[in-house]
Amino acid sequence: MQQPQIHDFLERYFQANECEILENTAGYLTVQLTVDLDKELMNRPFYWHYLEKTGGVPNPMKLTFITDQNTVPEHLKGETIYFGSPRLHQIFQSTKKLARFIRLYENNPLFQQQTPLFPWLCLNVKISYQCDRKRDVFKSIGLQLINGQLVEKFHDHLVKLNLTPKIPDYSFTLSPLIKPKSGIVRVENYLKSQLETEEDTWANEAIERWNKDLKLLNHFYENEEDKTENYEIEKQALQEQYEPKIQISFTNGGLFYLTDNAF
Repeated sequence: MQQPQIHDFLERYFQANECEILENTAGYLTVQLTVDLDKELMNRPFYWHYLEKTGGVPNPMKLTFITDQNTVPEHLKGETIYFGSPRLHQIFQSTKKLARFIRLYENNPLFQQQTPLFPWLCLNVKISYQCDRKRDVFKSIGLQLINGQLVEKFHDHLVKLNLTPKIPDYSFTLSPLIKPKSGIVRVENYLKSQLETEEDTWANEAIERWNKDLKLLNHFYENEEDKTENYEIEKQALQEQYEPKIQISFTNGGLFYLTDNAF
């Protein structure tokens, strides 16, 4: 995840959670938290408990996130955020908790007449290739819920659009012909068909390493007439360590109502 992508992600996260964005440049983002998001992110339980007891006026915090240290003014004070930083990890976890599924509409300021918005199901997916080594691949798949069109790197398309949580003036939504539940099954089958065509060199190499260690294990126990329970335990452990597996998990998603020429 590159810094511009992190910046876009932060912008959409705070917009989706109804935070006011006070400043937004290429290198940093300043936001005014809502009460709910202050409670979610800032770890101030005693402050909020006291406020609720006394009936005081809430004062949620204002935060500045620096996404490009090279482009911001020297005097700017803020929190540098990057892939792997604790704060970004916290926001990822918050996204799973608060915004596992969202609904947004394309907002085009040029709308001057009634414009139809087509329903798209977006699913962000993690594909885990597991053996004694692990590799994760992340994909964003879009499925149009009227004609069944599938689009990869869907999130990359979305970040170029102006999206809003409320349906804009001069627009109306079209009802999906494909139900979201069926759409999820379509995307899953699409991913499985892709996986079936991929090279399986990584899996064959894992099996070779597995067989090599299994031979060593058998050699170690070859002089024992009755293989002990420890042998079975160690044999099972080798299988769990080396056996190639592919796991598909849906991290989050949403319904997006877009114009016909959004792509």
